[in-house]
Amino acid sequence: MQTIRSLEALRSGIADFRSGGASIALVPTMGALHSGHLALIEAAKRPGRKVVASIFVNPRQFGPNEDLSRYPRRETADARLLTEAGCDLLWMPPVEVMYPDAFATTISVAGVSEGLDGASRPGHFDGVATVVAKLFNQVRPDIALFGEKDFQQLAVIRRMVADLDFGIEIQGVPTQRDDDGLALSSRNIYLDEAQRAAAVALPRALGVAAKAIARGDDPEGALAIARDALVTAGFSVDYVELVDAATLATATDPSRERRLLAAARIGTTRLIDNLAIPPADHA
Repeated sequence: MQTIRSLEALRSGIADFRSGGASIALVPTMGALHSGHLALIEAAKRPGRKVVASIFVNPRQFGPNEDLSRYPRRETADARLLTEAGCDLLWMPPVEVMYPDAFATTISVAGVSEGLDGASRPGHFDGVATVVAKLFNQVRPDIALFGEKDFQQLAVIRRMVADLDFGIEIQGVPTQRDDDGLALSSRNIYLDEAQRAAAVALPRALGVAAKAIARGDDPEGALAIARDALVTAGFSVDYVELVDAATLATATDPSRERRLLAAARIGTTRLIDNLAIPPADHA
């Protein structure tokens, strides 16, 4: 696997892949890799395709009171995991390459970015959209893969790609989970032993609510029960909401696919998760 830190070398490497007839898949990450990221690499691998992973801890998607300085950075271990997973090129740009002096452009995606995490973390999705647009222009992939755990982020990227005519296929990859159901996340390392044991309440509460909604129970009642279960487990709840899977607006039509999304804090660690709820006639 090549590890590249300069834009000139990246473009040369991508040109070499293209000259050999390969298509390009991009897996953007912020490092601190785990099995969820490796599932993206595995999903990206196809005959005749080169897999490019990026690692960049993006300061523009962290709020003033968030954990940029604490965010884990494990470049050597991450590079080893990517090599073992069969990644072809690792793009690790320094901050001055991504955001040079006088950088003045921000991409803002209205609608899908405005509720849920967009309300809880103002400016977060502007930072996500801006850095992903830069990565797309740097790597120029044919396809890019993102985990469904960050479901709102996936919706924001899909909207941006459609609106700005990037011509890139966006593939969502199902959430990867520990044996007890907790969604894999780089932030799970912040949990102490007691918090980690309690954190399983998040997927369990969503699972109970999702089953109730799928069988036709009152959604608001199911959401309230899920919120209460999280509070009882020691969480501070940001939101537990049922939305239309395509628009992220409040779900009103059970014949459309819906998503149950949640964000909650246990200790100082903020966890997110979501579950799909199929259309009522397929539930």
